[in-house]
Amino acid sequence: MISDFEDDYILDLLFDQLKLFKLTDREKNIIINSFGETKSRTEFCFVNTNNKYYSKNGLAFFNPFHSGQWCIFLYYLSNTIFKSSVNNRTICDKIYYLNRMLNSCDLFYEVNLPDIFFLDHPLGTVIGRGVFKNYFSFNQGCTVGNNKGIFPVFGKNVKMLSNTKVLGNSTIGDNVIISANSYIKDTDIPGGSIVFGASPNLIIKKIDASNYKNYFSK
Repeated sequence: MISDFEDDYILDLLFDQLKLFKLTDREKNIIINSFGETKSRTEFCFVNTNNKYYSKNGLAFFNPFHSGQWCIFLYYLSNTIFKSSVNNRTICDKIYYLNRMLNSCDLFYEVNLPDIFFLDHPLGTVIGRGVFKNYFSFNQGCTVGNNKGIFPVFGKNVKMLSNTKVLGNSTIGDNVIISANSYIKDTDIPGGSIVFGASPNLIIKKIDASNYKNYFSK
């Protein structure tokens, strides 16, 4: 992955942003030790994204002052640390909190977002504990949440456009576009479709496969 900024600069920037949370030396070491794996996960995500800001000359490009990229990086960092040891929850909480403050996007570190996902202006978005496959994408004001403790399941290449909600016992098939302002609750959506409206009165239409690959390179 290429960047206009050295790793030491990125770490210093991160530590400066986390000063509010009074990092301990142990927590700083945890971040340093997790930095390499986090960069690798970030690189894999970015190189599979078609957005012009995420790559240069076929290589993943990382700009810590691109808020969307920083949001994804902070999620991967907190999730990487969480998966490494249950004893590191406090530092995970601090990074998660920082991400919410900076980007107004709720990506909790226990939520297992896929290896390849994309977000665009994700202000006001809350992504809960659904099941996600690669090429998941979302915009501003989106919600993935539960109904009676049951969360949705998403197939591959699902796009949540602005101000959409998917709740409860819903299974979203592969290659689905959830149109702006749609509300899906306890409803299955077949693959290869675009959905409008609100449950239980949804409108579901088949769409051409050429609409599926707007954000991703594969």
